[in-house]
Amino acid sequence: MHLERSFGVQLHPTSLPGRRLGAEAYAFVDWLAAAGAAWWQVLPLNPPDEFGSPYASASAFACWSGLLADPDAAVTGSDEQSFRVRERSWIDDWTAFAGAAAPSDQVRFDREWGVLRAYAAARGIRIVGDVPIYVAVDGCDHRAHPELFLPLDELVAGAPPDPLNDLGQLWGNPLYDWEALARTGFRWWIERMRRVLELVDCFRIDHFRGFAGYWTVRAGAKTARDGSWSPGPGAALFRAAEAELGPLPVIAEDLGVITPDVRALRDELGFPGMVVLLWAFAGRPDNPHRLENHRVNQVVYTSTHDTDTLAGTTGVTDTWPLIELALSSRCALANVPVQDVLGLGSAGRMNRPGVVGDGNWEWRLEPGQLTKAHAARLRRAAEGSGRA
Repeated sequence: MHLERSFGVQLHPTSLPGRRLGAEAYAFVDWLAAAGAAWWQVLPLNPPDEFGSPYASASAFACWSGLLADPDAAVTGSDEQSFRVRERSWIDDWTAFAGAAAPSDQVRFDREWGVLRAYAAARGIRIVGDVPIYVAVDGCDHRAHPELFLPLDELVAGAPPDPLNDLGQLWGNPLYDWEALARTGFRWWIERMRRVLELVDCFRIDHFRGFAGYWTVRAGAKTARDGSWSPGPGAALFRAAEAELGPLPVIAEDLGVITPDVRALRDELGFPGMVVLLWAFAGRPDNPHRLENHRVNQVVYTSTHDTDTLAGTTGVTDTWPLIELALSSRCALANVPVQDVLGLGSAGRMNRPGVVGDGNWEWRLEPGQLTKAHAARLRRAAEGSGRA
């Protein structure tokens, strides 16, 4: 994937003042254009779980009707039928899971989102989406296709111990049966990527390392400490998708415990990886997050939805020198969450991994909080670093 030198801003639609699409979303696109941004990065557009997380959605395909500006907009029988034909690989499964009204809600979402996306494109703004690697326990995909997953009473998903968590992370998601998926030509994953590309211009794959090797934990384990690595599908999955969908505009989330096989897979596929400015100021000389180690085919984030904000982590009262430092990186794409543009402290953090509740996924803009002055300052910084 080739990225032009540019920058984007991350803001999930639930963080708009009204927590949905509509006039505020269009106003944000106008703000992005004024700031000189080329990208709007969102989190997964799928229905969130009971705690508000879009990374534990009941569907890998459906979009959340809770984002609709007009949830009662008329849908004709012809509209619904056309949608059913186009999305036949998954819409019947979602209807069986979510109810008879589900197809109409998806028509409404595609219609609203499509118009918004076209409005953004006309102003030079493209959308970066997000794809979690795993699906939710007993969600639509798990119920509809149990043959594609390993038995939950044997193994579950997690992450190994690392310097930030000596017990690892016990996620509990179903693990894919990669041999079964390979026998289908990776059809489910191809259809998943096809659906994502109907909605966005580029997408980040969360936990990309799981395609090289993934952490398996015995069912019933109390922590993920004693898990083990299992081989992922490697390039075969992505080559099968490319054969049908063409070149894949993928950003590989390659954070955490990254081994040589992960880097090799990322580079073989030509996917840009990620670095995070928050982690650039400590560690060994070969720390990939240090600015001198950045690569052109990478995306630098000032912070992410899973970390504290710039101000919350560093304690600085003026985050602009750090934003300008990120924009100066040789990475082709720089991404700045809105919270960092605003200089917000820890109260602006989006998520604390491993913590249920405690304000996770609840942060949102106040009306008028993001101003023309913010846009003008961001544009000046971007122009100074050749990104606008």
